[in-house]
Amino acid sequence: MTFDQLGLAEPILRAVLEHGYTTPTPIQAQAIPIVLNGGDLLGGAQTGTGKTAGFTLPLLHRLMAQPAVRDARGRVPVRGLILTPTRELAAQVEESVRTYGKYSKLTSMVMFGGVGMQPQVDKLRRGVDILVATPGRLLDHHQQGTLDLSKVEIFVLDEADRMLDMGFIHDIRKVLAVLPQAKQSLLFSATFSDEIKALAERLLNKPSLVEVARRNATADTIAQKVHPVGRDRKKELLAHLIKSEDWHQVLVFTRMKHGANRLTEYLNDQGISAMAIHGNKSQGARTKALADFKSGDLTCLVATDIAARGIDIDQLPHVVNFELPNVPEDYVHRIGRTGRAGAQGEAVSLVCLDEELFLADIEKLIKRSIPRETVPGFEVPAGERAEPIVLGRMTIGVGAPRGGSRGGRPGGGGGGGGGGRSGGRPPEARGGEPRRSSGAPSHGRPNAGGGGHAPRPAAAGGARPAGGQPPRRDDRRSSGGGGGGGNGPRLTQPKR
Repeated sequence: MTFDQLGLAEPILRAVLEHGYTTPTPIQAQAIPIVLNGGDLLGGAQTGTGKTAGFTLPLLHRLMAQPAVRDARGRVPVRGLILTPTRELAAQVEESVRTYGKYSKLTSMVMFGGVGMQPQVDKLRRGVDILVATPGRLLDHHQQGTLDLSKVEIFVLDEADRMLDMGFIHDIRKVLAVLPQAKQSLLFSATFSDEIKALAERLLNKPSLVEVARRNATADTIAQKVHPVGRDRKKELLAHLIKSEDWHQVLVFTRMKHGANRLTEYLNDQGISAMAIHGNKSQGARTKALADFKSGDLTCLVATDIAARGIDIDQLPHVVNFELPNVPEDYVHRIGRTGRAGAQGEAVSLVCLDEELFLADIEKLIKRSIPRETVPGFEVPAGERAEPIVLGRMTIGVGAPRGGSRGGRPGGGGGGGGGGRSGGRPPEARGGEPRRSSGAPSHGRPNAGGGGHAPRPAAAGGARPAGGQPPRRDDRRSSGGGGGGGNGPRLTQPKR
């Protein structure tokens, strides 16, 4: 099948072909006809399979086919709304809208926190057909009366699984409450949890289901390997690999923002150009770092999971897990930054003894063993033993002090009161990274957005706000530790 056979309008096809795309990916081939016919859709595919174009192209077609009815002041109302979890992903999606809609007369804009509101207000006053936004800033505009969503005809909820992981469920409910009942709705997610299914039942009307890959699968185009290494020699090993393997473009993941900063300083001291990208960086600094990395002027981009959401780089050759994520699904999102759209990629993980439990959880999730390869000169020291890992206010892993709860994941609970996720809007809505709570730790063809790291929902025993008034915004920490049950890493508060 080719894009010509999907029934898209000629201006859209011209833009697609101009970028060298002739054959749709499986998610595009299945989703586009459904959306063109006006049906609701629940779409799932692993990262890098082209979900963004799967909804962007038919959305443009449908809005082009029906001219906008201007308001009393002659302004074009927002008719297409795309909601994304992070600033980077929002910018990436809006760029796709402009790219494929360049020969249409449709207008678009991106809206997120961390920047001034007035330029966004000015654009809204001029009229916008398609709005791509993060939930927090969208609600800010609506509450201040600068945004009218009453004319939305097509609503897209992108990366829905990450939306819920980041604690946006209350904001999503608020957005749904102000949208028209009569609209076409599309929900895209890399995974289909029970929460996603419940959200789909509320949002979608007799949706078609498109799922083109096994959940939490890693692409066959990604060569994965693990380098065992002593905990104190990771930085040296990373610099050695970049220099000895002659890597020119590598995306490196750390768990915490301060770790990203320290690693960046070390790499620059070693003569390797590097910049960090995380929630504490200004939007200007994040944009510059990403632009330099995409252009090849920057060798190494060091990122936390949330900041990396939406990084979409054609033929990115290398992804390195400098630190393994403590949430196994995040590993899939991370390495999905490479090996996209059929290109080959390499995902390397530098693993010390402290992270063996994380590695076991990842291999269980992806249902495969990742090959180990020791780099000569960087072997794990003979006397080294696993130590607990401190993440913010919690300690996890082998060797953690006794007394902490044991659950399938930190924050889970057995019979007691598990740590629930608070309902307040996370700082990412305003441009920062979600604060990690004490009960929960903290994706040539068009491509989708990608991986994030955020607090996980509480397990079966955990408390979860079901409705009503959310907690105050300055009270985002979970309510408690959680009882027994499960066989996951030990979790406890560090000694002060």
